[in-house]
Amino acid sequence: MKQDYRPLLKPEVINSISGLSLISKVIAEGHLSGNHSSRRLGSGMEFSQYRGYEVGDDLRLLDWKMLARSGRYYIKQSEVDTHISVKFILDASNSMQHQEDGMIKMDFIKVITASIAWLAQSQGDAIGLFALNDSELHALRPKIQDKHFNRFLQELISIKPDGKWPKNSLSLDKVFDRNRKELIFFITDLHEENSELSQVITRLKTPKNEVVVFHILGKHEVEFDYKGALTFEDLETEATIKIDADKARSIYLNAIQDSLKSTKERLLSHGINYHLLRLDEPLGNSLQVLLKLRQKLM
Repeated sequence: MKQDYRPLLKPEVINSISGLSLISKVIAEGHLSGNHSSRRLGSGMEFSQYRGYEVGDDLRLLDWKMLARSGRYYIKQSEVDTHISVKFILDASNSMQHQEDGMIKMDFIKVITASIAWLAQSQGDAIGLFALNDSELHALRPKIQDKHFNRFLQELISIKPDGKWPKNSLSLDKVFDRNRKELIFFITDLHEENSELSQVITRLKTPKNEVVVFHILGKHEVEFDYKGALTFEDLETEATIKIDADKARSIYLNAIQDSLKSTKERLLSHGINYHLLRLDEPLGNSLQVLLKLRQKLM
């Protein structure tokens, strides 16, 4: 029986290492229970050759007999190398403090990221984390070791939404590793002033990697089910606007649907996968994206 993870989605649980670890495991294992054939551990199906040990490689893959004979560290490679590098780039701007029905966007993102990372690690993949705004950068290089997952969660929990997305964004040299197969998850609400997020996202795609955009929005942002006279505040600029929700609804809905459609078409035209994730919808479907695209990279 699948365990219901929803009672665990509380800020005090999400923002603790033990709590977030539990949530990620419950969500991932619950999803895997219906996808047994998708889960495959280890470095490959059939031994092919040796290669020199590199920093970040799983020590369990070392060939100790070769070490004893040669005094050098070697990794066994397989005919089909099933290790990839899974990287997460998180938008940590202040709009991630938006909250609906008790769920804060950033907490939602932390749960998605931790769950996918847990599943990726169970596949034997390296996991890395980058998060930024215009006042802080988090950068954790991908590794495969089991203890790295707790370090990953610790860094994830420490992320606090603040300010805006920076004008001078993360150097692509800090993200790319052209020696490994890569799957990059860019997680954002895509609230931008001058295409600063979109430009970074499109530059991430190369012929050798897969890039996924998880567009995070709340139910109210998508459906605009507000009523009466309201004042809205931009969490990043602090600008406010007063509107009559009933009069503005049709205009807003047409505008957001046009925006979602054009965003999806633009990213797909660059070979980038796009998925809209709502705060009120189940989290498990995002794990299927990992399983599908890592298979594509094999």
